[in-house]
Amino acid sequence: MQNSTGKPSRRTFIWLGGAVAASLLGGCQPMINRRGYYAKPGALNQVREGMAKSEVEAIMGSPSTTASINLQGDSYYYITSITAQRSFLDPSEQTREIIAIRFDKGDQVASVAQYGLEDGRVINMLDRKTPVIGQEFSLVKELLAGKGGPVGGVIGKSL
Repeated sequence: MQNSTGKPSRRTFIWLGGAVAASLLGGCQPMINRRGYYAKPGALNQVREGMAKSEVEAIMGSPSTTASINLQGDSYYYITSITAQRSFLDPSEQTREIIAIRFDKGDQVASVAQYGLEDGRVINMLDRKTPVIGQEFSLVKELLAGKGGPVGGVIGKSL
């Protein structure tokens, strides 16, 4: 709207400011991503020790991943993960649930366990560095240290 002088009115600036504020607040809402296994309500309560592997698959569905240990039997893992991301920030994992069903050699359920985010630990798979225990030296420290250690290096020698 314009007033009688042809300039935008004060009301226009108020509406425009409100629209900008609402847009900024809307951008702060987290985007929630649910990934992995979606459990049917009450499905885990139906799994019992001694149950056949085919019965577990009928109740729980296909596992997220499996593991085979030749001496002990197979394991099925059903993994669910929920992450939240705000605008341009990196996503952060809010919850993780892992249902581990272990089978004996006869493909019967031996045990059922549930794990959460608090039960895990972070392993950085993309570092491409082997962790070494002990003090780390930089190239400059090693050049200055020489063969005799930090005292007998370049700094400790007299000219």
